[in-house]
Amino acid sequence: QVQLVESGGGLVQAGDSLRLSCAASGPAVSSFAIAWFRQLPGQEREFVAAINSMGSSTLYTESVKGRFTISRDNAKNTVDLQMNSLKPEDTAVYYCAADIHSQVLSRHSVDYDYWGQGTRVTVSS
Repeated sequence: QVQLVESGGGLVQAGDSLRLSCAASGPAVSSFAIAWFRQLPGQEREFVAAINSMGSSTLYTESVKGRFTISRDNAKNTVDLQMNSLKPEDTAVYYCAADIHSQVLSRHSVDYDYWGQGTRVTVSS
């Protein structure tokens, strides 16, 4: 059973930085593609970024390019999301998710098999 636990959320001001971390446990977690999504109440989950198992390929949604960086440390089984120059519109609950079937990075939540419980990020203006 794969388990994902997010941490690092909080309340910050616009322009600040936060680093989210996703700790993965279970069999072969270092072989899975991992993504970050975010969600506001009443809205669908929005893709933010993804990284393949080797960390050699990444994918970002347009609105975070140049501000967010996804990375992973397979020795520690963690995937981090460094968020810089935060904006109020980045406010959401952030989730990490694992795709155990494919290394082709996907923007679609249905392609991900395991999810964490989420960590809240609030950016004040």
